[in-house]
Amino acid sequence: MTNEERKTSVASRTFIGQVYDLVTRHWPLIAFLSSAAMLAIAHGFETFGHLAPCHLCLKAREVYWVAGTVGLVAFALQRTPLAGRLRAPANLLLAAIFLYGTGLAVFHAGVEWKWWPGPTTCTGSGVASAANLTAMLNGTMKIKPPMCDKAAWVFLGLSMAGWNALVSLKLAVWSILAGLRKAETL
Repeated sequence: MTNEERKTSVASRTFIGQVYDLVTRHWPLIAFLSSAAMLAIAHGFETFGHLAPCHLCLKAREVYWVAGTVGLVAFALQRTPLAGRLRAPANLLLAAIFLYGTGLAVFHAGVEWKWWPGPTTCTGSGVASAANLTAMLNGTMKIKPPMCDKAAWVFLGLSMAGWNALVSLKLAVWSILAGLRKAETL
């Protein structure tokens, strides 16, 4: 292919094709950054929005911790001789993790909508101050831990669990696309 043909080929690629190429080429890093962003957002809701996480919310965070770790390790392995053999399995492992996260988020959203019952351990734990602990010991404090069947925040008709399901599904699809990407196009 001549230089002119190469320039024409690159110029003719669509914007979507360029995004696809960029995302799938660097997927482990993007998966790591996406997981870190989701954890930061959850922490922000907890810290600044004063929304304590329920049991299922904490389980959803575990998914992002695992995916972030796998993404970071896969990103580091891209710089080794093993990169060619481990690229697809690492990306497909990320897909499985994000699909699990999607299922967990759909389950949580279903619990919020009362489509099915949630787990019996469906209470979270809040931060207790010394005054709160004293009140607890005296029996005068009324603690209401968050329940999994009550959406603490809703935007455009979706709770955090609903938005998490959509984000997790998007991350799973990108992971699959990155895993199925032809090695010679890297």
